[in-house]
Amino acid sequence: MKLVRGAWKILVGIKDALVLIAMLLFFGLLFAALASKPNKAAIGDGALVLKLDGPIVEQTQEASAFASLSGNGIQREYRLRDVVRSLDKAAKDDRVKVVVLDLDSFGGGYPAALEDVGAALRRVRDGSDGKGGKPVLAYATAYTDSGYRLAANASEIWESPMGGTLFMGPGGSQLYYKGLIDKLGVNAHVYRVGKYKSFVEPYTRTEASPEAKEEVVKLYQVLFANWQQSVARARPKAKFAPFLATPGAVITAAQGDIAKANMDAGLVDKLGTRLDFGKRVAAIAGVDSGKAAGLFKTIKYDAYVAANPLPTGGDKVGVLTIAGDIIDGKSKAGSVGSDTVSKLLLDALAKKDLKALVVRVDSPGGSALASEDMRRAIQEAKAQKLPIVVSMGSVAASGGYWVSTAGDMVFAQPTTITGSIGIFGIIPTFENTLKKVGLTTDGVRTTPLSGQPDIYGGTNPETDAIFQAGIENGYRQFITRVAGARKMTPEQVNEIAQGRVWDGGTALQLHLVDKFGGLQDAIAEAARRAGLKADGYHAEYLEKKPSAFAKMIQQFADSNKDDDASAGDAFTRMAAERRAVFARALGDVTRIGTGAAIQARCLECDGVGGNAPRAGDARLMDFVLARFGL
Repeated sequence: MKLVRGAWKILVGIKDALVLIAMLLFFGLLFAALASKPNKAAIGDGALVLKLDGPIVEQTQEASAFASLSGNGIQREYRLRDVVRSLDKAAKDDRVKVVVLDLDSFGGGYPAALEDVGAALRRVRDGSDGKGGKPVLAYATAYTDSGYRLAANASEIWESPMGGTLFMGPGGSQLYYKGLIDKLGVNAHVYRVGKYKSFVEPYTRTEASPEAKEEVVKLYQVLFANWQQSVARARPKAKFAPFLATPGAVITAAQGDIAKANMDAGLVDKLGTRLDFGKRVAAIAGVDSGKAAGLFKTIKYDAYVAANPLPTGGDKVGVLTIAGDIIDGKSKAGSVGSDTVSKLLLDALAKKDLKALVVRVDSPGGSALASEDMRRAIQEAKAQKLPIVVSMGSVAASGGYWVSTAGDMVFAQPTTITGSIGIFGIIPTFENTLKKVGLTTDGVRTTPLSGQPDIYGGTNPETDAIFQAGIENGYRQFITRVAGARKMTPEQVNEIAQGRVWDGGTALQLHLVDKFGGLQDAIAEAARRAGLKADGYHAEYLEKKPSAFAKMIQQFADSNKDDDASAGDAFTRMAAERRAVFARALGDVTRIGTGAAIQARCLECDGVGGNAPRAGDARLMDFVLARFGL
């Protein structure tokens, strides 16, 4: 009896401790949220600081309480439209004396997104409407390729004398799992259509096929040429060509002093510490009185975004965002669950107050079924006679292109990654793996499909035939959707499909898109088609809002970050980019194992999205490394 009472006391104590921890966590997060909540009235004169310590994305992912408590921290993401809107507001706001770009921990972004932000920075720097511009000052210990693309648009580029910038360009190694799969005895059953559908190759080959390499080389050449053109246009006197062609010779000639080599080539304007940089900003924005030297009057980014909300007057042009991996069912912000996105649209259509619809696509694809479900939901807007305009963001490939076939007109940008019209399926079975440890399988079957697909005993010919036929039927549906949307024959689409990936410029030539332009161009076109006046509408974003709890978690994480932390020198930043490749590989394996059986997804798309992995992939990588003590 004493033993029972003792055990009961322990259980009650554990319960009380958990309740106490939960209460402390809740009130701690609540306090942090209230303490860090932007005060719209508190914005005064100073420097608008964009400390981009994460990637620029189309739609931010919802913060995880587990990630916050695990000690690994939460990766901050910056929504593209918020960054651009803030810069455009700052260009005409007399309170903003200078814009500061802190790129020490910048997580990168896709080329199309960075081009939008770069253009907004130039509008601040150069001014508009006959008005002079404002200073834009950038600082980093070492710039990544993505970071320098933004910094090139600044009035002054600062760099640490102990740092230095080296350019890597798109490309690098891709993990291929075929050798490991064979060693483990795993049998990867691959069903595919399309000569160029390279997503399955890591599971079927030990190296890239010639067709896949040909495709990637063409894409990367276009994107890299665009990077060079963008940098040269923003900073015409910079001599960055030797850093691309013969970096070893350049740095050796500078006796290993990368920062000095950057300065001599005109890549940066000033070498200095953060203190030096802060004094320079203070000379423009004003000194933050009563604080240490080098601190300047600051306008915080989050407060500035909150103080400049989106307009709400006039008619509504709905903007449906399809950003992230496309999955079946429900999803949180930052990924695309077909049920969630379709419900957002159908609920908005039920109110009968939308005048037009813009579908903003920024996705490398995913589930073919989910893509079709969302396309059918968009067709409901067409049934209401609403003009439908598609705006392709950084990437609209595979499932992202499937969804785009619902539009009346498609906008893209020269560096939009699109196409990849093809589908595949992968089913792993482990019969040979089990044999290695002495396990076998047996059973009774009443039909050829009993127990199929059998992950323990392997698939049979009937199952393989059915899956392959299903994939081929899905491909025909994909081709048919594209042919109908683009006014082409299925044969013409098949010629440019086969899983190939195209840059936006080539896609325009192939008639896969209609016109170059960004999101605002697409919104304006949708309004024009609906007969709305230029100043008589606003964009109504049909998005799932983050929960109040998720907002508190993000604010708590942001309030505990070290604002002066450095991401390291050029070699550290280069190593971080390789770490991101590993994270993306782990994420891809997870998606194959847990995602839809039939997928329309682009492999090449992840390789040009900057140096930061997706938040979920980063957490998975941290978990794996921790298990191995790394």
